[in-house]
Formats: sequence, structure tokens, C-alpha cells
Amino acid sequence: MKFVLSAAKRKTAIARVLIKDGKGRVYVNDIPLEIYPVELFRNKVMEPILLLGREYRDKIDVVVRVNGGGVMAQADAVRTAIARGLMKFFESEQLKRIFLEYDRVMLAGDPRQTEPEKYMRYSARRRWQKSYR
Repeated sequence: MKFVLSAAKRKTAIARVLIKDGKGRVYVNDIPLEIYPVELFRNKVMEPILLLGREYRDKIDVVVRVNGGGVMAQADAVRTAIARGLMKFFESEQLKRIFLEYDRVMLAGDPRQTEPEKYMRYSARRRWQKSYR
């Protein structure tokens, strides 16, 4: 049985993906993707799988573990991890071209992080207001 492990990060969310031979099922934290509560999350996660094509889609199972961050950061991390894992699993240059043409972030990731809050301030950039003048 062939399987591939893949991981990706987005902000503080970390996604770990296992892709193995199967029947086309996708699980996120032990919940089938079809009944996952957030629709935008489902759509984002399905992008690389839908780009894969029906003949390959029904031959794999995807098991995802994701934690940290918010819902959209988790969705982006899962999407990137699945795309990288699919490339490794099928060892296809054509698949890499399809992903890069569709959205480069799907493979490259997004390195932006939130700026840390500074000492004695309410947020990273906000300063105390001056009332003179």
C-alpha cells in the first residue's frame, strides 16, 4: 500500500496530511469533509482534489490533522499540504503545472505572519494619542 505524508503552515495553523490508496474519501480531524460545518473551508480544501481529475480522485483517501490558527488559516494550510502531497503521491510534473497555473500559493505557501504586540501598547502599531496642539 502506497502512502505519502505532507505538511504545511499558514500563520499559526499547522496541517499534516496522509494520502493513501483508497476510495476517494477526505477526513479532516476525523470528520468527513462533506459534513464539515464551515462551507468556505470545505470549498478551499477541495480545490486541489478537484483539479486532480475524477480518474485519480477516486483512487485516494486523504486524512488531515490540523490545529492552531483560525478557520481560514487552517483551510489554507490544509490546501497547501494536500497539493504538495498529491504531487509526491502521483509524481507528476503536469500536476505541478496545473497547480502553479491555478494558484501559486497552493504549492509555495504564504510566509506572512502577524506582527507581535509591543510593550505597553494595545496592538502592534497603535500608539497613545497626543492631545496637545
